[in-house]
Amino acid sequence: MQNVLLILFGSFLVGVAYNFFLIPHEILSSGLSGVAIMFGLITPLNTGVVNLLLNLPLLIIGLIKLGKRFISYTILAVAAISFSLYAIPIVEVSTEPVLSALFGGVMTGVGIGMIFRSSGSSGGFDIIAMLLTKKKDFPLGSILTAMNAVVVLASGFIFSWDAALNTMIAIYATGKVVDMIHTNHVKLTLMIITAKGEEVKEKLLANLYRGVTMMNGEGAYTGEGRAVLVTVITRYQLTDVKRMIHDADPGAFVNVTQTVEVVGSFHRAS
Repeated sequence: MQNVLLILFGSFLVGVAYNFFLIPHEILSSGLSGVAIMFGLITPLNTGVVNLLLNLPLLIIGLIKLGKRFISYTILAVAAISFSLYAIPIVEVSTEPVLSALFGGVMTGVGIGMIFRSSGSSGGFDIIAMLLTKKKDFPLGSILTAMNAVVVLASGFIFSWDAALNTMIAIYATGKVVDMIHTNHVKLTLMIITAKGEEVKEKLLANLYRGVTMMNGEGAYTGEGRAVLVTVITRYQLTDVKRMIHDADPGAFVNVTQTVEVVGSFHRAS
């Protein structure tokens, strides 16, 4: 319930940031929501409606291909953001575009950071990137950066290069605040030793969008066979993962260590 409330509040903050600070100055956000803002500005369609329509096919694919818990929270976040964009009136709070880009970006970062901390995402490019990295060994960060670069260029050609520069400010501010709140870059390595390897593996694969490596082990004292599972997660997934492991095997031994660096695709299954 706490995660749901955080997602709803974070989505409301994103809606306020867009409609009060970004949209009035033709400033786009990062991700697919930036594309939704662009279409909302150049067509009669409401940005919230466009955001929902653009995300809908990705959410359906994600529901099939990605972790059910993650995509369920993402569906809630996309629906809540789209409703906020539709219901909240567009009001020009500040007449200064640069200040609006900065403050709007910070507020967006706070909202999205809260959504990320609740094990969800704001949809859009995040889902596209995860689906691509699941099939190809591409770095997730590079894919997201390339996609956001397209948004910035589109802003420059369609509106003005001042708007494009302000869009870059907003995207940069959003990214910095998300990192401060979510610290998604902090990775943890889990080594799980369990007598119920298949149960733990199925639980993790069904609810967690991460690769899991499974090996056979043997207890030195008892001589009994054990499964050893290794996976890398973000810090804020730890609580959910510990609960999953406990549900599958309350007697499992779990060693948690902080990871300095991950080389290769973080999302690719082993």
